[in-house]
Amino acid sequence: MPNIGPTELIILLVIVLVIFGPKRLPGLGKQLGSGMRDFKEAVTAKHEQDDEDERPALTASTATEDVSTAKAAERTGLDG
Repeated sequence: MPNIGPTELIILLVIVLVIFGPKRLPGLGKQLGSGMRDFKEAVTAKHEQDDEDERPALTASTATEDVSTAKAAERTGLDG
């Protein structure tokens, strides 16, 4: 695939300017930037979520024991 030179880049920018007009170009640039930012955040969040999935999960029996211990401490007036 050949590299895009300055001449091809100028031709591409002129075509985009003719199609969208000078008033819409700043808005299109802003939308493109926010779209790229959202994509990057989504990819980063996906990796963080994968990291959290690898950590040992709290089992149902452990969660039940924690709740039972907290309720027992509450009834007896102890802070546990």
